[in-house]
Amino acid sequence: QVQLVESGGGSVQAGGSLRLSCAAFGYSYSTNCMGWFRQAPGKEREAVAIFITAGGSTWYKDSVRGRFTISQGNAKNTVYLQMNSLKPEDTAMYSCAAGGPLYGSRCGEKTYRGQGTQVTVSS
Repeated sequence: QVQLVESGGGSVQAGGSLRLSCAAFGYSYSTNCMGWFRQAPGKEREAVAIFITAGGSTWYKDSVRGRFTISQGNAKNTVYLQMNSLKPEDTAMYSCAAGGPLYGSRCGEKTYRGQGTQVTVSS
């Protein structure tokens, strides 16, 4: 059974930083099949930072590019999201996801999602 577990969320002031972690258990594909998403109250879930190729190329939402960095851990089952220069509009529930049609045929058919970790940025 696949399980994704996020950690590292919290409350910070604008301009601060947080580092989110996502550990994947029982997931047989590479961490290149994983990414970070967020959902703010009353809004749809949106992709924030994802790996888009087997080689580890990345994609970022325009509003976070240059401030957020997705990376893979040495343990190969962990993905991080370093978030710098946080803004109040970054406030959301952040979750990681793995696999599924977002990655074409290279990451399996099913999408797995974690429960999420809350990030709150105050002005």
